[in-house]
Amino acid sequence: MSPEHHASRSRSNRQFVAAALAVTVFAVAMAYLESAVVVYLRAALGLDPGVIFPLREPAALGSFAAIELGREAATIVMLAAIGWLAGRSAIERLAWTAVAFGTWDIFYYAWLWVFAGWPPALDTWDLLFLIPVPWAGPVWAPVAVSVALVGFGLWAALRVRRGGRVAIGPWQVLGGIAGGVIVVVSFTLQAGEILAGGLPRDYAWTVFVAGMAVAVIAALSALLPGRNSA
Repeated sequence: MSPEHHASRSRSNRQFVAAALAVTVFAVAMAYLESAVVVYLRAALGLDPGVIFPLREPAALGSFAAIELGREAATIVMLAAIGWLAGRSAIERLAWTAVAFGTWDIFYYAWLWVFAGWPPALDTWDLLFLIPVPWAGPVWAPVAVSVALVGFGLWAALRVRRGGRVAIGPWQVLGGIAGGVIVVVSFTLQAGEILAGGLPRDYAWTVFVAGMAVAVIAALSALLPGRNSA
């Protein structure tokens, strides 16, 4: 390795570490803020932080239901914005958005546990999202997705920063989308019952594992050393 190449690699590594720290600190702080809002909101509404199901009627929440939907949409916008600012290309921006989302999600649960002792266990059911229908699943499932997002996001961002190539072709895109859709399906299979005021039952973990496997294979095919220069 020539001195020039070594200096360039060192500079790229420093820039990567700086970006990773900035994205991580932002996501952890954002998770703190959002978990605090959830604790305050449930206290203001007189709800037990540990009781999520059955869902309350939207009419009982008044304008809070619409505000909650807006809050979730704003969360995605903020995470995408930090990813956009941290990256310098479309792929790197997507990678940093994945890192931000995964870090935020993991620490959202961590801060909730600090503030309210919830969730008491990783198999505790949570209401994950409301758009366009309720998503529900045990806490370990979104955490597993978030760990994968952080890991693959950091890997892709580092490769791009070092001047390497991430092989994103039709098959990788199709695999990533298909895997994500299957995972989302596992979260929404009980949406009708939940909307009707029922309680979630056994989680379709086999569907979840199938979706994760498809997505992970797609990510590995784009990032494995044999396919790209580093």
